[in-house]
Amino acid sequence: MTLPALRKRVAALAITAAAALVLAACGGGGEAGGGGGGSAPADGGEKITLGFSQVGAESGWRTANTKSVQDSAAAAGIELKFSDAQQKQENQIKAIRSFIQQRVNVIAFSPVVESGWDTVLMEAKRANIPVILTDRAVDSPDTSLYKTFLGSDFIEEGKKAGEWLLKNVDASAGPVNIVELQGTTGSAPAIDRQQGFADVIAQNPNYKVIASQTGDFTRSGGKQVMEAFLKANPDIDVLYAHNDDMGLGAIEAIEAAGKVPGQDIKIITVDAVKDGMQALADGKINFIVECNPLLGPQLMELVKKVVAGEEVPARVVTQETTFDTAAAKAALPDRQY
Repeated sequence: MTLPALRKRVAALAITAAAALVLAACGGGGEAGGGGGGSAPADGGEKITLGFSQVGAESGWRTANTKSVQDSAAAAGIELKFSDAQQKQENQIKAIRSFIQQRVNVIAFSPVVESGWDTVLMEAKRANIPVILTDRAVDSPDTSLYKTFLGSDFIEEGKKAGEWLLKNVDASAGPVNIVELQGTTGSAPAIDRQQGFADVIAQNPNYKVIASQTGDFTRSGGKQVMEAFLKANPDIDVLYAHNDDMGLGAIEAIEAAGKVPGQDIKIITVDAVKDGMQALADGKINFIVECNPLLGPQLMELVKKVVAGEEVPARVVTQETTFDTAAAKAALPDRQY
């Protein structure tokens, strides 16, 4: 082959190679072109990626909630990137920013507290990554920062607790002394459960909350705070605990003080996890307002709809009930959490 012919052959091969590179860059963009920024990846058959930031593992309710999300994501074929915030807002903010950097399709989280989210949620919005709130709300006036909120009506839960009290603990003979174990300070359930309860018992001034303090939704916190309540207030008639775990911790303190839980001190809690339901069946708790942790299936349906560009309700309320001793005994054999 002559030198000019060789040069032509090399040039032709170079052009062919360059064209192949261009085609590869345009046609092989499964990773570069899909999966992030809230764009719908399902069209190309790619897996949806969900970044989920959980509050922590502070209670039996939270453990059941986490398992529901994880199991439901696996069943729905959704890739789950999970982060445990250990009840610290700064950890959740870091997790959300990490999800943004990873270009997940959707971010979901259960906020540790109500306030302080606008900046990071605006970052997600600018990245075109939709956000779903689960279990707890935020107090931002800008509702465009998230697509929907899936969870319980915490004010209604507090009202149900107060309504049972009015019907079942007589205040006609004089004051009924109530102590309250609050959830994590600044969290939506703590704020709303306190408000709903207070609104109802305000109907009768003989129902008096004589002490109210956070137990951080933990069993150990409930025990510690109840011990302090009992030392400061020997005449406690009713305990209202914002979750079962704090109520169960309080039962330990009540028994250690030589009192009979459920009799000497009436106990109302929220959640209806198995341990709480067993205590209710045993008569140590008198009434439980259910807060259903099994939000996973509903969350995955919302994730799919958001990714597909479908409209979703701004608020999705979970269906829940209440339990007395008889109802707890009937429900326990089939209780999932």
